[in-house]
Amino acid sequence: MPTLLQLNHFDQALAACGTPLQRSRPEILQLNIGKLCNLTCSHCHVNAGPKRKEIMAGQTVDRILGWFEQTDIPTLDLTGGTPEMIPDYRRLVKSVRSFSQARRVMTRLNATIINEPGYEWLPEFLHDHQVEIIASMPCYQPDNVNEQRGDGVFDSSILAFQKLNQLGYGSDPELRLNFVYNPNGAFLPPCQIELSADYKKALDEHFGIQFNELYCIANMPIARFASHLKNTGQLDQYNQLLRESFNPATIKGLMCRNTINVSWLGEVFDCDFNQMMKLPLAAQNEESTLHLWDIDPDTFADIPIHTGSHCFGCTAGSGSSCGGALT
Repeated sequence: MPTLLQLNHFDQALAACGTPLQRSRPEILQLNIGKLCNLTCSHCHVNAGPKRKEIMAGQTVDRILGWFEQTDIPTLDLTGGTPEMIPDYRRLVKSVRSFSQARRVMTRLNATIINEPGYEWLPEFLHDHQVEIIASMPCYQPDNVNEQRGDGVFDSSILAFQKLNQLGYGSDPELRLNFVYNPNGAFLPPCQIELSADYKKALDEHFGIQFNELYCIANMPIARFASHLKNTGQLDQYNQLLRESFNPATIKGLMCRNTINVSWLGEVFDCDFNQMMKLPLAAQNEESTLHLWDIDPDTFADIPIHTGSHCFGCTAGSGSSCGGALT
């Protein structure tokens, strides 16, 4: 048993507040199916971009589908990169929906891809398969969006959301359209409820856009965002802010507790952030790699969660997970 001094800073904070971090039974299978993306966003924890070659191969998709069909995990969460750019994206969604209509499929959509040549099929495909959309929309003002995600991204996103609204997204209960807010600097997200009300008012009044929920997610000080902070002399300050804002009440809602995160190679991690930092499951040794098809869902909860100082990013303030604020 490690002593308090041997624990990393995050585990020390857990020990000090007497709040253990333990898994529950898996409820979400999250696949990061590739780092290919048509954008290069400054806050991206994946370092995704147009030149990335890492995408999930068809054989890996086959093995994942075979495993997933045999489980009772209710939700598939597809992320990237831009998951819709992966050749097997449509096959993956169609297959999971064919297992059972009760299976929930979510896609973390970079909405600008809808307006790219060759992706005209996407809105109708998402509609026909009732895929829940979680779309990046870091602000309802164009300057902030374009600063974080690139010139022209705001206008392209608005056009894409209008297309989705025309199909019923944001109004039909079976077609959920959720937005994600990320700060465009070294600070924590504001109150999710209040910001959501501001978003709904502004987007409806100016663009006639309807959506369901806004998820406020803190930027993680890793990968591209960490490089940005380091280059602007803000990395130490931001890490200190996260540590000082640690909130024990967020622990029970953390995504690592009920999610199996899988890389484009089929490898299993505690969360997408650990995946990008190449931190394997705590139960693994350095000479082996645990793949999804090696996992028994009935015993997965027994595997310890691998933590690090970056975990303060999910537990600061109101907390943030793939579904937004936690308190």
